[in-house]
Amino acid sequence: MTINEIQEEVIEEFQDFDDWMDKYQLLIDLGNEQTPLEEKYKTEDNLIDGCQSRVWLQAEMRNGLLHLEAESDALIVKGIVALLIRVLSDHTPQEILDADLYFIEQIGLKEHLSPTRANGLLAMIKKIRTYAVAYSL
Repeated sequence: MTINEIQEEVIEEFQDFDDWMDKYQLLIDLGNEQTPLEEKYKTEDNLIDGCQSRVWLQAEMRNGLLHLEAESDALIVKGIVALLIRVLSDHTPQEILDADLYFIEQIGLKEHLSPTRANGLLAMIKKIRTYAVAYSL
């Protein structure tokens, strides 16, 4: 699936809910469904700067695709990073760099995050793109 096809799936899932409490619960569920990050990857190097809670992001190339794994110690943030991984993981670095992450605005996430969580979201995206740049060289 393309990044945009996955974004469309995410938008559809969130459209099932009108109330933001339900959308937050969906985010928490998505985070809880995610495979936990192995302890060996919970290092200072993998910690994302700019997030209020602790978020670790691990990236590696697998068959020409950038594979991403992450975890957070905060429930909603764990769900947010799970969404980013679902959309961006296992695509080429160039596809990730070219991606317009419109799903964030369309599901209403941008306007319903606290300023600190919004900054954390931007920091996560920046870190993923940094990995994509590094692996595309």
